[in-house]
Amino acid sequence: MNHPFLAIGPLGTTEMIIIAVLILVLFGAKKLPSFARSLGKSMGEFKKAREEFEHELTTAQDEAARPVTKAPEQQRIPTTTDA
Repeated sequence: MNHPFLAIGPLGTTEMIIIAVLILVLFGAKKLPSFARSLGKSMGEFKKAREEFEHELTTAQDEAARPVTKAPEQQRIPTTTDA
């Protein structure tokens, strides 16, 4: 079914301008700076969480790839039945 409203693709310049105007109308010029500030903080937190997650994945992958070394066997204490 080729319906024009179902087509999802990259946003062009016209679409971005329409979205910017809608945001300006919805939030108003006075609230826009605080909205942009909170959006920036949220993006920073998201980036930080993503980097931590990637670091954990890399660490886990490195640990899994490392060869397993066996601990030295404990010395066996001879018993009276061993003699």
